[in-house]
Amino acid sequence: QVQLVESGGGLVQTGGSLRLSCAASGHIFSSASMGWFRQAPGKERDFVAAISWRGGNTYYPDSMKGRFTISRDNAKNTVYLQMNSLKPEDTAVYYCALDQIRTRLGQSEREYDYWGQGTQVTVSS
Repeated sequence: QVQLVESGGGLVQTGGSLRLSCAASGHIFSSASMGWFRQAPGKERDFVAAISWRGGNTYYPDSMKGRFTISRDNAKNTVYLQMNSLKPEDTAVYYCALDQIRTRLGQSEREYDYWGQGTQVTVSS
């Protein structure tokens, strides 16, 4: 069984930065691709970023490019999301997710097998 635990969320002012972490238990992390999603109040869960099993490939929607960076440390079983130049519209609960297909950079929730509980990010104006 895989457990994912996010951390690093909090309250930040517009223009600030946060780095989210997602620690994974179990033995499949290093052979799995990982993703980040977010869900704002009253909205659907949106794709934020994905990274392949060795970190050699990443994917972002156009709206996230340049501000968000996904990375991973397989020795620590951890994936990160560095968020810069934050805006109030980035306020959401951020979730990490694990996809057992190592090379897929999934953009759909259905492509992920395990999910964390989420961490709240609030950007004040």
